[in-house]
Amino acid sequence: MDPRLNAFGKLLKIMDELRAGCPWDKKQTIESLRYLTIEETYELSDAILEKDMNEIKKELGDLMLHLVFYSKIASEQNAFDITDVLNGICEKLIHRHPHIYGDVTANDAETVKNNWEKIKLGEGEAKTVLGGVPASLPAMVKAYRIQEKVRGVGFDWDHVGQVWDKVQEELSELQYEKLNGSPEKIEDEFGDLLFALINYARFIDINPEDALERTNKKFIRRFNFIEQKVKETGKSMHEMTLAELDVFWNEAKAQEQGK
Repeated sequence: MDPRLNAFGKLLKIMDELRAGCPWDKKQTIESLRYLTIEETYELSDAILEKDMNEIKKELGDLMLHLVFYSKIASEQNAFDITDVLNGICEKLIHRHPHIYGDVTANDAETVKNNWEKIKLGEGEAKTVLGGVPASLPAMVKAYRIQEKVRGVGFDWDHVGQVWDKVQEELSELQYEKLNGSPEKIEDEFGDLLFALINYARFIDINPEDALERTNKKFIRRFNFIEQKVKETGKSMHEMTLAELDVFWNEAKAQEQGK
């Protein structure tokens, strides 16, 4: 027997046993699992950014458990079961890859993505081009997905130079409103600038969410280094000047770059 099928069958059996015998597992609902699933997804994201394959493996296991858990609860309500879930995704993948399972030609990833969005619209899954973008996505991720979606129907810049010009234009408008506008106008222009920068990131093949999170992690590492160095002086950060703290910051940068 295929060891993958054997492992998946073992997980299904354990889920059945836990749902029948464990007080905590018996108590769970689809709603109660939701926030836990979100947490597990972010933990997987962290492991990916850290390139920690062992942690990625563990977090994938946690998410796999959640998928099986949701399906088990749904089967008890006669809504669907894991078989329906797996058959559903198999059918979707076959239908949305006509270049593999049909007679459509797609020689690059961009064409595949564009075909995917067109097929979704044809299926009626998304009544509008942007209808499939979840409202609850974080703003930066949502902006990136919006731009990807509209690109799929041809609404996009022709080349990266145009996108950079737009960034410069939005920056100038923000600077103008900062001097002359209301708080609402300043906020509007700041949002436009962020949207343009996200668009630029997409054109240079950078995921802005990943880039910002890596910068967050880098800042935390360097700031922790500063805190440790300040502690070694016997002072508090409030007793030191910014210039003195910058010395430690530059030391932290040099240490990282020397690795």
